[in-house]
Amino acid sequence: MLNKSDIGHQEFSLFVTEVEPRLSRALTGTYGREVGEEATRDALVYAWENWERVSGMENPVGFLFRVGQSRSRRYRRKPVVLPEVGSDELPHIEPALPKALEELSERQRVALLLIHVEGLTERDAARAMGVSRVTVRRHADRALSKLRRFLEVEDG
Repeated sequence: MLNKSDIGHQEFSLFVTEVEPRLSRALTGTYGREVGEEATRDALVYAWENWERVSGMENPVGFLFRVGQSRSRRYRRKPVVLPEVGSDELPHIEPALPKALEELSERQRVALLLIHVEGLTERDAARAMGVSRVTVRRHADRALSKLRRFLEVEDG
């Protein structure tokens, strides 16, 4: 027979299996590979230590993204440098995309990744970023415009 602790472990394991890839992509895309991976680990440790609180949240991924942002400060020492992408490694991704993403402000990059990569709604992205939905929309729209100009892609 499972006790309450075992059930909590199982729920948390399922949660991590579902959430970790999305959280990792968002934090890695925002802060680069090394800092993003550390921030993801720190956020998941926080989730485990505060599982009773986190498990009851409406938007735990957004909350943990904020935890990862806060925890990432201790790892950030240099500007974000995304890895070069060779066309033979990832043929479905524009090779100039990492450089184009580096040109965005941090908030623009975060809004873009949360909405267009992770599939969060503007409302959930706004909660994760601690700003209004309108602000998130502006950041995401500006990010897309800059990417289009940088990559010389026409709208439409």
